[in-house]
Amino acid sequence: MVEVGDDAPDFELLDADRNGVTGGQHLGQRVVMAFFPAAFTGVCEKEMCTFQDSLSSLNDANATVLAISVDAPFSNGAFAAAHGIEFPILSDYTREVTNAYGVALDDFAGMPGYTAAQRSVFIVNEEGNIIWKWVADNPGLEPDYDAVLAALGA
Repeated sequence: MVEVGDDAPDFELLDADRNGVTGGQHLGQRVVMAFFPAAFTGVCEKEMCTFQDSLSSLNDANATVLAISVDAPFSNGAFAAAHGIEFPILSDYTREVTNAYGVALDDFAGMPGYTAAQRSVFIVNEEGNIIWKWVADNPGLEPDYDAVLAALGA
């Protein structure tokens, strides 16, 4: 698992419109990377909607949000549209980024062989270094949103 102080693993993932988004294109900006297990599930909906509701404060702190799930771009797009989510939800359908960050959740929801992303939040600074992280002990937990804002100085 990546730790505070590590270089953030670079990536290229597809957004809901199947456009490539890279970590490197966000250098010079702070990024809140929010991994979540599955679109259209209760806790994930609440988490993504809370980040959407905080988007103005996050943007004021020179931060952007990138959400990452292993769901297909089409599912992520429908999820974003259904909940008015304006930040990108990226599809890690190969689990490459989930594994690079060390947040793979194997046998998710009792489904042997299915790997989702563990609910977790990493903040990457302008230089591409991890400056804050939180990883849920179980997928039913939400991050401390005030702690995320505090880590950004917001």
